[in-house]
Amino acid sequence: MRSMDIAIAGAGIGGLAAAALLLRAGHRVTVYEQAERFARVGSGIQMAPNAMKVLRWLGVEQRLVATGFQAEFAISRTWDSGAETSRLELGDAVAREFGAPYLFLHRADLHAAIADIVPPEVVRFSHRLSSVREDRDGVTLGFEGGARERADLLVGADGVHSQVREILLGPERPRYTGRVAYRTVLPAERVRGLSLEPVRTKWWGPDRHMVVYFVSRNRDQLYFVTSVPEPAEWATPESWSSRGELDELRAAYAGFHPEVQALLDACPEVWKWALFERDPLARWSSERVVLLGDACHPMTPYMAQGAASALEDAAVLARCLDEAQPGSVHEAFVRYERIRKPRASTIQAGSSANNWLRDRADPGWVYGYDACTVDLEAIGAG
Repeated sequence: MRSMDIAIAGAGIGGLAAAALLLRAGHRVTVYEQAERFARVGSGIQMAPNAMKVLRWLGVEQRLVATGFQAEFAISRTWDSGAETSRLELGDAVAREFGAPYLFLHRADLHAAIADIVPPEVVRFSHRLSSVREDRDGVTLGFEGGARERADLLVGADGVHSQVREILLGPERPRYTGRVAYRTVLPAERVRGLSLEPVRTKWWGPDRHMVVYFVSRNRDQLYFVTSVPEPAEWATPESWSSRGELDELRAAYAGFHPEVQALLDACPEVWKWALFERDPLARWSSERVVLLGDACHPMTPYMAQGAASALEDAAVLARCLDEAQPGSVHEAFVRYERIRKPRASTIQAGSSANNWLRDRADPGWVYGYDACTVDLEAIGAG
């Protein structure tokens, strides 16, 4: 395909990965980001082997291996007794089996690694999208404040509250799950009295859980994220920047194992957001506009595959555009959706069920996937 002017809405993990890959293919890319600048939000993230294969293709794997934490095991424990219900070997074993490591990272470190391979002039901050108008030759983007930009095509990578999706498909009606998540990153020295194993631990309660892991190679930063029932009338916004109350969090985990209690006692602050569900979309694209990541398959965080799926999308979309014939942008979009939608929808549903690896299971169908080599001719590959 000839070199094109490609606009990307959203400079998150998926948007920047797509930008890097499309630039590498020779396209002219501009990323429009509504924020004024990148901010270091206190959050951890898991990059399973399927995600790491895309990060390898991007050229940032070794940087992340040098800073991230590689747990020896992923362990599930019963909330009160601490009894182990499953143990998945990670470390060298998962790398041997699936062809890439499993990393636990600070989300900002992952984002920075991808951002650093995208020339800074490509990203335009303080650009909040307000309109998209398609015609036979391309798209015109309108932004708050009156600015207008032109591109051959638009990639909507603008997250769970995607303006591109709403313009393309109309307003959505997400369903509140009745649950909220608390999360924070804290210095590991605050829980020095605990004999924390070099593992990822998920504490399973009757109606709530907590996931705990280090986010740095030297184990100086510890992260946890929870899922707790909360009535709809008390629901916090679907935002990562709402502060939570520590007393409420500690009360929600009263009776949990002493290790959980000690971790919560050491916690200096916490953030809170409501968890919503969406059904899989009927379509991901139009003639000149295509969706990626949370914009088209937002999912609850229970399988740790949201960002991984966005990275997979970026890789497959870039490959489909690279192999497309001149003048066949829409055909490339259809091919991309045909490859990605079945897998993303299955992960979306599996994450909603929230039973991933609670008991012994084979994770190969998730971790063994390689978006960089998957057969683009296969229907529903994955």
